[in-house]
Amino acid sequence: MKNQLNFFVLVITIGIMLAGCMNMPTHPSQITGSYTSGLNYKNFTCDEIAAEMASLARRENQLIIAQEQRIKTSEIQAFWWGYGQGDGVEASELANVRGEKEAVRKAMESKGCKQ
Repeated sequence: MKNQLNFFVLVITIGIMLAGCMNMPTHPSQITGSYTSGLNYKNFTCDEIAAEMASLARRENQLIIAQEQRIKTSEIQAFWWGYGQGDGVEASELANVRGEKEAVRKAMESKGCKQ
């Protein structure tokens, strides 16, 4: 009977430890860009496109920092409560910004702008 109780406690403990990996946020390097049409930049000049690219790069860096902070918070939460926060608005916005950057890059190429 005592062996069964020890086994049960061991199984529950392992289950709780593994559950700590559930619902953890995605690492920023694993978030890919969502599709964005390049038509938004059709009438932009090279200077406007360069300014837009710089703005998107700054926003991407802010979102990467926010996502990394969310990961740290989730790790602490997972340690104490057994589950993380998951992805928030930062991850979806980061995917959008990365998609916008790709569309801007393609617009730069099609117009022959220097990077």
